[in-house]
Amino acid sequence: MSGLRTSEEVDVQVRNRGQVPDEADAYARRKVLVVISHVSEPVLSAHVKLTQAAHASAARPATAQAVVDVNGRPVRAHVAATTMFEAVDLLQERLTARIARARRYTVRGSRGGGPDGRTWRDGSGHEHRPHRQHLPAEERRIIRHKSFSLALQTPQDAVIDLEAMDHDFWLFTDLASGHDRVVYRDAVGGRHRMASLGIPGQRDFEGLLSVSTVPVPASDVDGAVQRLCLTGLPFVFFHDTGIGRGSVLYHRYDGHYGLITPAL
Repeated sequence: MSGLRTSEEVDVQVRNRGQVPDEADAYARRKVLVVISHVSEPVLSAHVKLTQAAHASAARPATAQAVVDVNGRPVRAHVAATTMFEAVDLLQERLTARIARARRYTVRGSRGGGPDGRTWRDGSGHEHRPHRQHLPAEERRIIRHKSFSLALQTPQDAVIDLEAMDHDFWLFTDLASGHDRVVYRDAVGGRHRMASLGIPGQRDFEGLLSVSTVPVPASDVDGAVQRLCLTGLPFVFFHDTGIGRGSVLYHRYDGHYGLITPAL
């Protein structure tokens, strides 16, 4: 345990948005410190964001999000609830689970694709995440465009990052082939799946994730918007003909679109 930072040494940064109740930030800080106190690896930082929706009609107006850096690997959790204190309680539970799962997968994944050498099926779902607002298609805009150098990694490491960050998908560049790929979780069975611009060999990922055999659509961004609107899927991975790379267009919680493209 030598060299580890204790929970008292980690400065949990809490940001509030909206009319967050008094003492909620202190409550969140205490809850995250409890999570950190059970982590055996060095915790380098912890950030929490509490958001209280302005419109009272929202079913779950209180959202809480945390990102904890565990020995250089960020772990994220995002929840929503009817009250802020309930949201913080859920955040503590989900963050604890995300850290534990990421740790198990990191330790055992290289020896068989998941805990105890079996495919990891995460049954927790995303039921505590915020509901996405519905906007008519004609009102939706791409209001967040993120372009960055994609992680150069194996599909196995991409799955670890997907789970640690609690995302719907994870866009990366395959270490061996150089192809842009995306990993995600099947909404029905919970199994991890992968889509690729190149054609991967199924045997290379046996026991870790299934590989989609559906060709990745090639289109410009406008075509991806049309496809996302028609399918109703949470995101679409496409061969962006404008840049010749794999990009992802996704639904944001505010009802608009977000776009992720590789930096050229």
